[in-house]
Amino acid sequence: MKKMKMVDSNVLLKNKMKNKAFAKEYTALEKEFELAREVIALRVKAKLTQSQLAKLAGTSQPAIARLESGSYTNLNLSFLRKIGDALGVYPQVHFHKMT
Repeated sequence: MKKMKMVDSNVLLKNKMKNKAFAKEYTALEKEFELAREVIALRVKAKLTQSQLAKLAGTSQPAIARLESGSYTNLNLSFLRKIGDALGVYPQVHFHKMT
């Protein structure tokens, strides 16, 4: 059995950001993925799988996967509260002036 090589995502991103077209698109979408990164970090810190978090939050693993991918199109505060409760945190929503 061939052993898979692990890749540091920060190193991978740093290399990808050298491509100007990629960097422009990544920067444009960065805010959309901020919540996803935060949920992933909290879940990993709690040592939970997506399935375990889903069970604690009363939702499905695919719903957690969509949230963590940044592609959750029907995101609502009630759902975020369930995720927060399961992780021992609460969501805060803020508006910021666009630059």
